[in-house]
Amino acid sequence: MAANVEMTWAASAAHTRRFSRLSMRGAFWLAILVASFASSPAHAQNPDELLPAASAAKARAILDQAVQGMGGDAYLNAQNSDCSGRFAQFEHTGALGGFSEIRQLWQTPDKNRVEYGPKHNIAELYADGHGWSLDRGGVSELPASDFATYQESLKTGVNMILRFRLKEDGIILRYGGADVVDLKEVDWVEVADREQHDVRIAIDRKMHVPVRTAFASRDETGRRVETETRFSNYQLIDGVETPMQVVRLRDGVQVYQLFLESCHYNVNLPSDYFTRASLDNYFAQTHKKK
Repeated sequence: MAANVEMTWAASAAHTRRFSRLSMRGAFWLAILVASFASSPAHAQNPDELLPAASAAKARAILDQAVQGMGGDAYLNAQNSDCSGRFAQFEHTGALGGFSEIRQLWQTPDKNRVEYGPKHNIAELYADGHGWSLDRGGVSELPASDFATYQESLKTGVNMILRFRLKEDGIILRYGGADVVDLKEVDWVEVADREQHDVRIAIDRKMHVPVRTAFASRDETGRRVETETRFSNYQLIDGVETPMQVVRLRDGVQVYQLFLESCHYNVNLPSDYFTRASLDNYFAQTHKKK
């Protein structure tokens, strides 16, 4: 969780009154500044005025810029990643539900291993059509529905879209217009497929990197759910622009925060690292030591 920042002000009445006047004056100029940012896209082309072919071409150009903004060939050719940081999960009420150290390993195109805790003795692994979990009781296979959910989530992930899905047949692109997101001028692009996945991506006009994604889905009851992901604090690592902070919201309520502290690409990993055998071996070694 991000550290709380507290500001302590002098308690004298004179200082309080002076600060109040300065705050009002600052709020006035801040409002003017925000209004100037918000009004700038008004002169941009209305996306509804574009014919479908022109809208798709504009969207494609913005996404091509995003690929270059993320690192170009270094981004596209990254075969794996090894990132560590802190992970905070929140309840549906907004209260903190859990906090842990995290290590996330990825291998193209869709193998994913996430380890929790300082000893990495809790993990989830998705690869080769299966999912497994590691905990203090050992390794067990996850239900097929869990892997299906994982595969489904990949289809709306911005990295999968930029690196792989744009090459698929049946992908429909549309320019969604200019906007201001977190005081950044962005262009929205809509990406849809034949399976009715419709993802909106906000691309920073200056850095040409994704700053937000949004898509709608249905939960197990059929209720429509809006999911939003925010990316910030980009750092260039091994030639790849990497968001060191990721926030996920569902229907406007925060679900998790991820703060990365380190990240590396194209690292040397054991050949069996994304297999159940690697989890079994790890459990056997730690259990033997105990």
